Amino acid sequence: MTVAVGYLTGKGGRSPLHLAVEAARTLNSSLTVVTVVPRPWMTPSLARVDAEYAQYAEQLAADSAAEARVFVETVADGLDVRYHKIAHRSASEGLLEAVEKLDAELLVLGSASDGKLGQIIPGSTADRLLHSSPVPLAIAPRGYRGSKAGALTRISCAYAGSTEAVGVVKRVRELADRLHVPMRVVTFAVRGRTMYPPEVGLRAEDSILDAWAQQAREALAQLKTDGVVGDDAELVVAAGAAWDDALDNADWIDGEVLTLGTSPWGGIARVFLGSHAAKIIRHSPVPVLVLPG
Repeated sequence: MTVAVGYLTGKGGRSPLHLAVEAARTLNSSLTVVTVVPRPWMTPSLARVDAEYAQYAEQLAADSAAEARVFVETVADGLDVRYHKIAHRSASEGLLEAVEKLDAELLVLGSASDGKLGQIIPGSTADRLLHSSPVPLAIAPRGYRGSKAGALTRISCAYAGSTEAVGVVKRVRELADRLHVPMRVVTFAVRGRTMYPPEVGLRAEDSILDAWAQQAREALAQLKTDGVVGDDAELVVAAGAAWDDALDNADWIDGEVLTLGTSPWGGIARVFLGSHAAKIIRHSPVPVLVLPG
């Protein structure tokens, strides 16, 4: 088993490497840096452009591995680090092939470079993998530089209150127990769009949000009553006028990861995100771990 991290020079920076090193150290696993390079056309040709294209792909792989190695060697003391190259027409499909071949237990990616620092913006590759990865997928915020502890310090589980969500909480508890880190369960309460005309004011909306938050607290408390989480698990309702407010109000700590559950798609254990999960990912100030359905 290994932690696989997708890395390509000039794409997304070192954030995924920071997160992957922490994950491998926390999981007591090896780390494999995976580079997917463009695959040349399979049709034999003596054309110079084909030879140059193949040479470019080889050089890209070599540069990516060399760049990753220089950085990883400074932060990965004691870790078994390997490097794997795969040629494929699709970066996402290439990573999936690598995950299967390497028997990876986790895939780590970075955010798109057009997002704000500290924000998670899934690029095209991450977006495809969020709908197809058979293993948990971790995404680092842009500019992520790791925690001071150098490892995971707490797991927060986003809880929607549904029957499926209870199953996710159970899986996250098993993971927290395995890694010997504290667990927190968080429900996000968001007011959303204005529901009443201006003359009514926001008091009606605030009262509805307060009532919903109270229901969420009762649902969270039931998790302890039913033994889904231990007595030491922290239960939190983070409310806000919008998703960014709610996420900001959750009081994150250094080294924390937010875990999201997903829904089965087509009967296959793969990642499939609903609209709320996608919004949580985009506003999370900490790395996000998405579990397959």
